[in-house]
Amino acid sequence: MAGRREQVLATLRDAGTPLSINEIAERLAVHPNTARFHLEELVRRGRVETVRPVRTKPGRPPQLFRAARGMDPEGPRDYQMLAGVLADALARHPDAARQAQTAGRAWAKNHTQTVFGAGPDLTTTRTQAVDRLTALLDEMGFAPEQRCRDGAEVLELRNCPFLELAVTRRDVICPVHLGLMQGAMESWRAPVTVKSLQPFAEPGVCVAQLAPRTAGPRSSGPRNSASGKEAG
Repeated sequence: MAGRREQVLATLRDAGTPLSINEIAERLAVHPNTARFHLEELVRRGRVETVRPVRTKPGRPPQLFRAARGMDPEGPRDYQMLAGVLADALARHPDAARQAQTAGRAWAKNHTQTVFGAGPDLTTTRTQAVDRLTALLDEMGFAPEQRCRDGAEVLELRNCPFLELAVTRRDVICPVHLGLMQGAMESWRAPVTVKSLQPFAEPGVCVAQLAPRTAGPRSSGPRNSASGKEAG
């Protein structure tokens, strides 16, 4: 299915001029309905665009199509490479962990305002804040679960969406994660914060410890962040 669709797109790119459904079908030796089916999907995805035909004779002119101008919106992407470049640059900072935590906090404040809203009129209870943070982390792919460990309320993170990078750049990736959780809570003016993040407290689980917000020093960074073990 995808192979035929790519053939339709390649035909339009090679043509140099807009083509009708029948012209595409003829060049690919397929039924016009097959060409129409793939064209509709390509148009929906923004990879092909329709062209208003010029009327040169009586009657309704055929609909024309051409490959969308500009770069392919479904072309190959490699955000992991970009993340690695940025993580390496951040790791060279003399205070890398704190800078990473600050960056995560700033990103979260902006993102959470967009998703959940924030402002002087926002009232957030402890339960609401923890539920919102759980939803945010779930959206980001951390697979969070609310738990109680040794009498303390925690969030168990059972997936790391940046696992491969965290293994090699744990010194900055884990502080970013801690910072974004803290920034979210600050944005919601929550009476609770994330006190610490313990990467892989046990195999396959990172633990974020929750605690009441105080006016004291800022929360501590990830534990064992210099270890070469897996990180969350």
